[in-house]
Amino acid sequence: MAIDAYGNTLTSASANTTTTSSTAVNPNGILGKDDFLKLLMLELKYQDPTSPMDSEKILTQTSQLATLESSENTTKALTTLATALTASAQFTGISAIGKIADTGSNAVLASKGSTTDFELYFPDNVTTGKINIMDSNGKILKTMDIGATDAGVAQFSWDGTNSAGTALDSGTYYVESTYNKADGTSATTRIGRYPIESIKFDSGKTYAKLGSSYIDFSTIHEITNN
Repeated sequence: MAIDAYGNTLTSASANTTTTSSTAVNPNGILGKDDFLKLLMLELKYQDPTSPMDSEKILTQTSQLATLESSENTTKALTTLATALTASAQFTGISAIGKIADTGSNAVLASKGSTTDFELYFPDNVTTGKINIMDSNGKILKTMDIGATDAGVAQFSWDGTNSAGTALDSGTYYVESTYNKADGTSATTRIGRYPIESIKFDSGKTYAKLGSSYIDFSTIHEITNN
């Protein structure tokens, strides 16, 4: 089996013959600047000596050739630039591993009558604390007590009810926590603030692992050392 310059498979008969085939030698039907230059040279070669080609026409075709070459060079430059920018974004993501990412939102979406799972990041070991579920106005709708919790990302569940046990409507709610550390001092944390554990590249995009989920790196609001 033979392969021609365009990647086409040739049979043994067509590979060993030198006869002219009716098959197009340019399967993509695309003319490059070299093709246009060859056509121009052929026009000049076979022009009628008694009626030579108009010089204005030659200048026009030459200008078109220069425009085509410029367009090709621009396309190549943009392709190279896009590749460089993609690589730069990937390196930026890798360097962020271990730092703290903030998505800029502490919101969760809840469905009425359903349990909502969420994660909170604690930089230090927790002795005691509480989690507040709030509405868009910052009003505390329910408080959940938490006990001793190891430093890191911890998972919690909210049953979708308020402090009176009434199921709240479906919608967006906000979660934050106030807790006590082993040294007796207090601190706060909230949904949307997690360490970047790893970076993943998929279809030209960079994703950061925050907690148990991967999110688009471009949606991260802020990255800090701690």
